[in-house]
Amino acid sequence: MARDKSLWEIYTDEQLQEMESVNARYRQCLDRGKTERECVRLSIEMAEEAGYRPLSEYVKSSRKLAPGDKVYADYNGKTLVLYHIGKDPIEHGMNILGAHIDSPRIDVKQNPLYESSGFTYFDTHYYGGIKKYQWVTIPLAMHGVVVRRDGSKVWISIGENEDEPVFAITDLLIHLAQQQMAKTAAKVIEGEGLDVLIGSIPQIFKDPEDEASDKEEAADKLTDEQKKLRKKPGKANILRILEEQYGIEEEDLLSAELEIVPAGKARELGFDRSMIMSYGQDDRICAFTSLMAMLDTDVPQRTACCLLVDKEEVGSQGASGMQSRFFENMTAEVLALMGYPSALSLRRTLQNSSMLSSDVSAGFDPMYADVFETKNAAYLGKGVVFNKFTGARGKSGSNDANPEFMAAIRRILDENEVQFQTAELGKVDVGGGGTIAYIMANYGMEVIDCGLAVLCMHAPMEISSKADVYEGVRAYKVFLEKMTNIYGL
Repeated sequence: MARDKSLWEIYTDEQLQEMESVNARYRQCLDRGKTERECVRLSIEMAEEAGYRPLSEYVKSSRKLAPGDKVYADYNGKTLVLYHIGKDPIEHGMNILGAHIDSPRIDVKQNPLYESSGFTYFDTHYYGGIKKYQWVTIPLAMHGVVVRRDGSKVWISIGENEDEPVFAITDLLIHLAQQQMAKTAAKVIEGEGLDVLIGSIPQIFKDPEDEASDKEEAADKLTDEQKKLRKKPGKANILRILEEQYGIEEEDLLSAELEIVPAGKARELGFDRSMIMSYGQDDRICAFTSLMAMLDTDVPQRTACCLLVDKEEVGSQGASGMQSRFFENMTAEVLALMGYPSALSLRRTLQNSSMLSSDVSAGFDPMYADVFETKNAAYLGKGVVFNKFTGARGKSGSNDANPEFMAAIRRILDENEVQFQTAELGKVDVGGGGTIAYIMANYGMEVIDCGLAVLCMHAPMEISSKADVYEGVRAYKVFLEKMTNIYGL
C-alpha cells in the first residue's frame, strides 16, 4: 500500500460517506462518555443493542456458551469486557482488543467544600499527567456519583447543557502576574491551586430572635452545626442547593466519586471539518473504535474479546485496573461455561491469545517538530499506528513485540487494504510513556501497541483525524476476524 499518502487521497466516495457516519457516532460517544463509569454504561447499552447478554445470566443458570454467543461482564461499572464466542476451541486463543477509558482530569477530594473571602470552592486532586496551567479559566463540568449512607446513588452531570451552570479554576490577572510569569510551566499553577469555584451567594439566615420570646430561647434553637454554618454563609448556601436539588448532605461527599472535566461537546475542527476536537480522546478514541469493531463482527473463527479498563493513567493498579484479576476471572468463567474448567485451560487460552493494546500515539505536530524523529513519528490521517515498543529512554518499562507477530498483522491488514504506520513516542531521550501492553504480555500472549495519532495529548481538548477514526474501526475489525495464531494452533 502507498503508506506515504494520506487516507484522504485514497478513500472512495463511499468510504468518505461511511467515515462521516462513523465519526458522527464517535462524537456522540465522546459526549456521553466523559468518565469511565459513563463509558461503561454507554458501552453496555450499545452491546445489548447488538445482542450481548450479561455473563452473570449464563453463570447463574449454568447455561453453556456456544459459537456465536455474545456476553459481557463489568466490574463496579468501571471496567468492561465483552466476548464473542468463536468457532475454534478457545484454548487455541482469543483475539483481544484492549483500551482504557479513564482520562486525565481533576478529582474532587473527600472533604472538599470550603468558603474563603465570599467564594465557595471544591478542593481537588488532579488525576493522571496534566499540564496544570491548561485547566484554568476554561468552563468545567462535574460528572460522577454520590453514594449515600444507605447505599443509594445520585448520578451527577452538571455543566454539559446550555441551561446548566459550569465551574471554573481561576487564574491571576496579567497585571499582577510578574512573579508568577517568572516561574517554570510546572510551577505556574500548583496542584493545591486547582480548587474549583462553585459559588458566591451567601445564605440569608432568619434571626431566631424574631421568632423567640427571649434570647436564651433563640440560642437554644440553633445546633452547633447551624452556628458554624452561620459563620460560612456561602458554604451553607451550596449545601442547601445540594440538598434541595440532589438530595445530598455534606457527609455524603465522603463516599462520592466526582470528576471535573472540560464542559462542552466534541466538535469538528477546521474549515474542511477534517478533524475532531474533544476532551478524553486519550484513550476513548481507541476504546470506542474497538467497541464499534467488536459489535460489528460476525461470528469469528477465534473468540473475539474487547477489554475496556480503568486506571491506566495512574499505573493500572486497583480493582478496576488492568493489573487486577478481573479479566482473568471473567475469562475463567467463560471457559468453565464452555467445558474448560481447569486452571491449565485458562493459562493455555491466555498464552495462545493475540492482542492489540489499543492506545493513542503522539501525533507529529510541526509546531513542536524538534521533539519528534520524523521517520518514526505518527501522522494524523495515515491510519492506525503500531508501536513495537513503548517505555522511556532505553525502552524502560516497555512491551517489545515480536517481529513474527508484526509480520502476521502486516499480512492481514495489507490483504484487506487497511492502512497503517509505525512510530515511537518522540526522540529516544526526550520522553516516553507506557500502556497496558506489558501487563497482558505477562500471560505469554502476543501483544503490540496499536492506536491512533492524537495532537495535544493529555490537554483538556485533544485533536484527532476523522480518517483515522474510520480506519481504526476497519483495522480492529480485520484483526478480530482474520488474525490467526502465529504458531499454527
